[in-house]
Amino acid sequence: MIAAMPAGRPAKRDRTPLGQRMAAAREKAGLTQAELGQKLGVSQRVVANWERKPVALRAEQLAALADALSVTADYLLGRPDARQPASKGPPGKLRVAFEKAHKLPRNQQSRIVEFVEAYVNQYATKAS
Repeated sequence: MIAAMPAGRPAKRDRTPLGQRMAAAREKAGLTQAELGQKLGVSQRVVANWERKPVALRAEQLAALADALSVTADYLLGRPDARQPASKGPPGKLRVAFEKAHKLPRNQQSRIVEFVEAYVNQYATKAS
């Protein structure tokens, strides 16, 4: 097991360093605690506890968490030269929407692509 924080209990609303980095990466990814929990197969309460309390994550959990947040495990652990990888795709809520759309059947994805292209073309025309 990888200890994310030394023993000790933070004040009720204080976050641990791991929790601060985790929450920041989650918010940057445009995910709620519930959405992150769903990606990881845990409840929203578990994610909230990870952000708020000292926890010991197994290596597999840390890796899955880093993947779900598009950051490195080194970043989550606060290693000094850890860098976040470049974001893949759109940021925030748009990224989440595209991830959800990606799970739809191909014919529905095609309709979404057509709609987005039409909307973007209409907006681009108005902006010109």
